[in-house]
Amino acid sequence: MSSSELILGLDPGLSITGYGVIRVGESKPEVVEAGILKMRRDRSLPERLKELHEGIVDVLGSFPVGAVAIEQLYSHYERPRTAILMGHARGVLCLAAAIAGIPVYSYEATKVKRMLTGNGRAPKSQMQQAIRLQLDLAEPPDPPDVADALAIALCHHFSKQTHTQLLD
Repeated sequence: MSSSELILGLDPGLSITGYGVIRVGESKPEVVEAGILKMRRDRSLPERLKELHEGIVDVLGSFPVGAVAIEQLYSHYERPRTAILMGHARGVLCLAAAIAGIPVYSYEATKVKRMLTGNGRAPKSQMQQAIRLQLDLAEPPDPPDVADALAIALCHHFSKQTHTQLLD
């Protein structure tokens, strides 16, 4: 890893996609920017995907991101439609990163939660507090989609850091 790198974490959604850009390097990770991409619920699926694409292209064009970390798709047997719809959003985000030439890394939500809280089933409020502490923020990130995106970016950083240390 270079002395300083930007990682973009993404929490995909068709209504709200959380994003968080962190700077990692020699010192403690820090937030560069974080927010949400909000799609209009009254629009058709293709229109919402277009809005999502335009939003993520804008974010990718604003920062020299070296890696994109995204939540892996999770499917619950009682709600397969949700997983299918989320797959659309995730696909748009992955495609935008690939077009920009940025590598994409996927992480299971339970792994992210376990890495940051020690509990793979941590509630959103616990994740928000963990992110506040990890990134020395005055307040927990809100909405929770932002905290989740920052958590995914941190998970990538910590995973990469551990992997690099194992190779040394």
